[in-house]
Amino acid sequence: MRGPRAGWGRALTGAGGPAGGSASGRAGGRTDGRATEAYALPLPKLPAAADRPREVIGDSWRRAEESGLDRECGRPRRQVGVAELEWRRRTAGVGALREVLRDGLIPAEDTVPEHVVVVTDADGVVLWRDGERAMLKAVSRIGLAEGASWSEDSVGTNGIGTALATGHPVGVYGDEHFLRTCRRWSCAAAPLTDPRDGRLLGVVNVTGPARTMPTMSLAFVTAVGRVAEGELRDRHWTAMERLRAVAAPVLAGVGGRVLAVDEHGWAAAATGMVPPERVALPKSPAAGPCVLPGLGRCALEPLPGGGWLVRVEPEGTAAAPTRVVLDLTRPASPSLAVLGGAGRWSQQVSPRHAELLYLLAVHRDGFSSTALADALFGDPGRTVTVRAELSRLRRKLGGLLAHRPYRFSDEVDVQLLLPTRPADLLPRSTAPAVLAARS
Repeated sequence: MRGPRAGWGRALTGAGGPAGGSASGRAGGRTDGRATEAYALPLPKLPAAADRPREVIGDSWRRAEESGLDRECGRPRRQVGVAELEWRRRTAGVGALREVLRDGLIPAEDTVPEHVVVVTDADGVVLWRDGERAMLKAVSRIGLAEGASWSEDSVGTNGIGTALATGHPVGVYGDEHFLRTCRRWSCAAAPLTDPRDGRLLGVVNVTGPARTMPTMSLAFVTAVGRVAEGELRDRHWTAMERLRAVAAPVLAGVGGRVLAVDEHGWAAAATGMVPPERVALPKSPAAGPCVLPGLGRCALEPLPGGGWLVRVEPEGTAAAPTRVVLDLTRPASPSLAVLGGAGRWSQQVSPRHAELLYLLAVHRDGFSSTALADALFGDPGRTVTVRAELSRLRRKLGGLLAHRPYRFSDEVDVQLLLPTRPADLLPRSTAPAVLAARS
């Protein structure tokens, strides 16, 4: 039964039956030759953009100019090869959502009249496109092709790149595009994040001629993105139930403090202890001894079917970590590495935790909750939010963080790695302290 999918397609394209402009010339969901040819024709002249662009667009234009982009440049700066594209498709977390996104955005007959649906990875590289052949050919002329990078520093202001840069859904219409070759198109894009760890997975985007792109497309593509993220969340909880079933007999036969966690560190079951909600596993966990923040010296053992058995050694046996490295050189994937003690671990951190860690790394004397609320939100009254976020961080990092005031512990050496350009410092952040550091 194709009713729901066809209905989603009508909502996206603005076609409501015979009266809809894109419905003419179609029978049984197919597009006749004249309509297909029309997609490839030059579009009529569009009205000029407003003298003062929207704030999100003006900020994006400035970033594009700072990166040295030429408005007359006709194609993306970067394109990956076939082998790298296949590797990205296999490894990108957004790949697991492709079918969900297609079911939500592509109507019956697997085409979207006059529109192209695009899915990218976290770097803005186009992994997949869907749409009618003539439309795919038309957008290929501006470089919207599989393997092309549509990040802002490659193409300038556009739905994909600006959604990645801001971390929010964005619509870019006609003359709001930075490159002149893109100004006869409009697009709506929404970032996709992994609800398990807050990691940015990529973007889902819809592009079409500026003359036919409905304003509701942004709300629609945002809703579809939320449905896709909900699918990941449902899969996660299903996997956790399976892990509990596998871990139960193992935990029943061991003593001491032991817990079972999934590959992302979420605790499924425990014995001998109250488990933390999540354990900060090493970036590449392996069987054997390690030091985990908040737990100390541990031993990891793989569980059948995935996940890890974490055996926590008695308190007082773990050597303290001596060095912390906060790496902010990759805007889309800030990470924290801890060295010393019995080994090393590293992990990507969420945008909010990256902001907090950056502020604590720069100001080693620390912050009161009021001062930190002012630096993060421009509102000294938001101390409850600050305390909640710091509590989550301290559960992950244990003795690395102190409080009263909030700061890195005095005995820890903190190294901060910053991007070459100040404009690339946590580009998704709107925290007043970060904005000041970028200026």
